[in-house]
Amino acid sequence: MPQSIVAALQIGSLPGGKAETLEQILSYESAIIDSGAQLVVMPEALLGGYPKGEGFGTQLGYRLAEGREAFARYFANAIEVPGVETQALAGLSARTGANLVLGVIERSGSTLYCTALYFDPQQGLLGKHRKLMPTGTERLIWGQGDGSTLPVLDTPVGRLGAVICWENMMPLLRTAMYAKGVEVWCAPTVDEREMWQVSMRHIAHEGRCFVVSACQVQDSPQALGLEIANWPAERPLIAGGSVIVGPMGDVLAGPLVGRAGLISASIDTDDLVRARYDYDVVGHYARPDVFELSVDQRAKPGVRFT
Repeated sequence: MPQSIVAALQIGSLPGGKAETLEQILSYESAIIDSGAQLVVMPEALLGGYPKGEGFGTQLGYRLAEGREAFARYFANAIEVPGVETQALAGLSARTGANLVLGVIERSGSTLYCTALYFDPQQGLLGKHRKLMPTGTERLIWGQGDGSTLPVLDTPVGRLGAVICWENMMPLLRTAMYAKGVEVWCAPTVDEREMWQVSMRHIAHEGRCFVVSACQVQDSPQALGLEIANWPAERPLIAGGSVIVGPMGDVLAGPLVGRAGLISASIDTDDLVRARYDYDVVGHYARPDVFELSVDQRAKPGVRFT
């Protein structure tokens, strides 16, 4: 039977930037090996950082010079894909024997993308997904992905797909991923709310798939040396809440709240057939005579030379 161990690594970006954060990731090598995990999911924007509370000097209709400087610093902390950081992560995947899925801020030209990367122990960097719709003021600093980076990849753990943070609440995106045959749904996030737990359980139940969600955990802004107006004293900037859910919406591990750590669970993809017996959302429970979804998977570069 196709049994495996999947894990979520709950850590946060460090104030020292991408090099310090990468070292933190690599420091979990022994813990990953000891857990026996064949898949490890890590949070959104882990390398590159999620600048919660930063306004980037923007008001409606104009931008301040100090905001441009803040963006320049953020841009410098983003990573190239592929690049030295992806080489290090490929090495971690190879040494642990685990597939990795993690969130980064990807630098491409002069644009940043919130991206999820896939790593395979044998092949290294296997693919990527760029967040289709940055949420709210994330649109100030991140570009939009397109349909060319919506992979569902075959791995020994099962068919993996990654959907980032509030993309998980896009019904049509979920439908597209279900139609691609996702079996293990990876959800890197910085959403710490109870409603996120509800969403993860709903997606597992709706898609009849396993869900592995990894959230960042960050200390209070005061401890991090940040100034955020009206932030309650000692409240964490991001409290975590990483969770693993089974295909009937049952919580298998977590949620882990308030501290860094690795949670894991044993899964069996044969269970998906049993779970979909009475509900296959893109199969016998679909109504293609009434509803049809068209997905454009072409890259949209903006400038095309022929």
